[in-house]
Amino acid sequence: MQIDTRRRYFHKFATMMAAVTGSKVLLAQQQPPAGAAPAAPAGERPRRASHIHNGIYYFSGTGSNDGYSREDHILVTDPFEKHVTRTMDALKKSVERAGCTMDSILHVEVFICLPHAENVPMPTGKARFDAHKAQYDALNKIYGTYFSPGKAPSRACMAVEWIPGDSLIEIVGSALVVSPAPAA
Repeated sequence: MQIDTRRRYFHKFATMMAAVTGSKVLLAQQQPPAGAAPAAPAGERPRRASHIHNGIYYFSGTGSNDGYSREDHILVTDPFEKHVTRTMDALKKSVERAGCTMDSILHVEVFICLPHAENVPMPTGKARFDAHKAQYDALNKIYGTYFSPGKAPSRACMAVEWIPGDSLIEIVGSALVVSPAPAA
């Protein structure tokens, strides 16, 4: 599945709604201010919208295949612990590039999901709850090793139906910038 599938769907939906309602534009993007640099072509845009604002680094959508080449991607059938370790490694690299540390992370939201694959049966009822609980326990074992004692950020963890990018975990959050990253 392509990364921009949802964006294309909503664009088509908005276009159809504009045609039906007779409006010129529905859910239109704002035009850049005069003198602003033009937007990068679609293939050159960063996939994630992480940014720094007022000394806080906001990161979004860090998953188990971020920062890895397509040939080195892991699959949803790989062990959940491998997904967690790779996601946490990618998060660590991301926050350090922005001038933060793992201990300067303020808050994270962790999304986990069960694997969707033809050869993996999807549990139901109590078995589904137990599968999510096992993932949560595995997450906690690995997650805590990335922070100094007593420095883990506030966290919310949610089980979801699906995560893009063949990942079983995705993390979003914010961190305090402790040393501004060097200008590129």
